[in-house]
Amino acid sequence: MAADQKPEWSDLNNPGNCSSIVRKGQMQEGQAVSIQKNIHFQKRRNSEPTVEELYEGVLKGDRSLLARAITLVESNAEQHFKKAQALLQKLLAHSGNAIRIGITGVPGAGKSTFIEAFGSYLCDHGHRVAVLAIDPSSSISGGSILGDKTRMEQLARNPRAFIRPSPTAGKLGGVHRKTRESMLICEAAGFDVILIETVGVGQSEVIIREMVDFFMLLVLTGAGDELQGMKKGIMELADAILVHKADGENKPKAAQTRNEYNRILHFLQPATKGWATKAYTCSSRTQEGISEIWRVIQSFEQTGKTSGVFDNRRKIQAREWLYSMITDQLQFYFYHHSGVKSTLPKLENEVIAGETTVAVAVATLFNTFLSPKD
Repeated sequence: MAADQKPEWSDLNNPGNCSSIVRKGQMQEGQAVSIQKNIHFQKRRNSEPTVEELYEGVLKGDRSLLARAITLVESNAEQHFKKAQALLQKLLAHSGNAIRIGITGVPGAGKSTFIEAFGSYLCDHGHRVAVLAIDPSSSISGGSILGDKTRMEQLARNPRAFIRPSPTAGKLGGVHRKTRESMLICEAAGFDVILIETVGVGQSEVIIREMVDFFMLLVLTGAGDELQGMKKGIMELADAILVHKADGENKPKAAQTRNEYNRILHFLQPATKGWATKAYTCSSRTQEGISEIWRVIQSFEQTGKTSGVFDNRRKIQAREWLYSMITDQLQFYFYHHSGVKSTLPKLENEVIAGETTVAVAVATLFNTFLSPKD
């Protein structure tokens, strides 16, 4: 290499020190020469754990196998379905011992911030907390957009906590259809508090209500939510309303907002029989009100178990889960039917062009689906 091709910062008095010079290698005495041509390297594939290995790993609290078990039940691949159901059947007897808490709220209410503060408080008091953070899905890749795990750095590092972001996969209201299975696996792994965070779009929080014991709604001051008719439906589902970010100059406004909500709740039917829904203030920054929320949840659980409402709700949720799975399976088999797949595009174009009514197209598809195979 010529001297004028060296970097301007190179030492001209010692050109041999410049890293841009390529020197020919020197053989050492006794060194064996072994050069193989046309070698193809393949990435080593990790073998999938068996159902028994996943079962034992989950019960032992192995975080790696716990994550792989949840990945298995979230998979839409046909070959994974039977394996996932076999695992869930074995784990079913070890689940159901946790308090299930759903958390929703308006955008910007600080749901993830609250969960981190609340989860850390619970971990510090001896509980094991699993967070199933339901993330919006990208319409392009299908992956999570918000990345709640990266927004709960402190809780994610806590050895007594487990955070699992789960993309919504287009499910209305932001609740992934496999959230229930993930919840059961976390319970079997020994987590006694399950926190489920929704996107908070205000469309179908009833779905999350049908899978949790206690449902919380996070709101802000000065956002006009206390007078929105749209929020009335969500308020009727909540067991507690939290006026978040009640600190600093915002503290008096938060107290006023809490009182306004309590006046409204007085005229609404409570979400849980025998339990009066109330509004509270809390701050994740100062930790004020966090311990009070946990005492409220404990009181709710004790009251519900004494009256039988708690166990009755679990039974109703199991029934709703059954019918929900039936709907999902019917939809899966319908759209994977060979006749439906071949007929649907043609009928779709006819409906768009106005040549066929929607009712006729649907009847044709179901006749194809229900017709016996030759």
